[in-house]
Amino acid sequence: MKGLFKSKPRTPAEVVRQTRDLLLYVQRASDTRESKREEKQMSELGKNIRELKSILYGNSESEPVAEACAKLTDEFFKENTLRLLILCLPKLNLEARKDATQVVANLQRQQVQSRLIASDYLEANIDLMDVLISGYENTDMALHYGAMLRECIRHQSVARYVLESQHMKKFFDYIQLPNFDIAADAAATFKELLTRHKSTVAEFLSKNYDWFFAEYNSKLLESSNYITRRQAIKLLGDILLDRSNSAVMTRYVSSRDNLRILMNLLRETSKSIQIEAFHVFKLFAANQNKPTDIIGILIANRSKLLRLFADFKTDKEDQEFEADKAQVVREIASLEPREP
Repeated sequence: MKGLFKSKPRTPAEVVRQTRDLLLYVQRASDTRESKREEKQMSELGKNIRELKSILYGNSESEPVAEACAKLTDEFFKENTLRLLILCLPKLNLEARKDATQVVANLQRQQVQSRLIASDYLEANIDLMDVLISGYENTDMALHYGAMLRECIRHQSVARYVLESQHMKKFFDYIQLPNFDIAADAAATFKELLTRHKSTVAEFLSKNYDWFFAEYNSKLLESSNYITRRQAIKLLGDILLDRSNSAVMTRYVSSRDNLRILMNLLRETSKSIQIEAFHVFKLFAANQNKPTDIIGILIANRSKLLRLFADFKTDKEDQEFEADKAQVVREIASLEPREP
């Protein structure tokens, strides 16, 4: 008989509302988990979050339904469900944290009536970014909050907030944390912040040039950690070679200190660092308005540089690289001293 009276499936909005009620309960509950009721509520919460994930992503039996996703998203951002989920994440078990991270990530892309309502919500609750970024200081939460953060900065207004905040300076330390996974996650977020929204990044780098590149050079390019140096020189090339950052690039390649760092990276034993350093070094060589001190340094080191480039090859044949190298060699070979 029991099978005849199956409960009616909950609507997406009902799942969100019940999740919100359970999160409110968890938020109020003490950190101790002695009561049976609390265990039951936590178990229910885990099931609800898994159901939210199933609606948004689909499952082995069905694809996600656009209308259900829109209703879920609409209800989710009507109240403070996102805030509650982020703040309560440390109290959830590992599986629920993973599911919640996927739910938050997916919601950043969901449109309701052609609007990304997550963006509007985050603009009004931008302090949540402070919570997510500070997660890098908590070993248990770093990867969950980091994944959420990268999805949130898909929204340009959110990325601008993070770039202009004091948190930006912290990334230079997070990238060098001893925990490899957390350091790699922070590096991925840092790269996303500096490459996704071109106009915002160009504005940020122009306004913050001095402190940003002072930190970038000393903490990343001159780091004692090989992986940090390799990632940093690759990202520097991506930034400077982007057309949006042409003014920043011109300024960067006019500095003798920057040239000194790049020449040291060209001498690294690591082939991958050498190649990435070459892609930045070629910008110094190609600059048609080289300052006098840059010309002087290149002439003083001309024979060493030409000797280095004579044996300089990529592992696979690369015609573009060979053409760039030939151009750099011509530029250096033809330099004439300029009167100061």
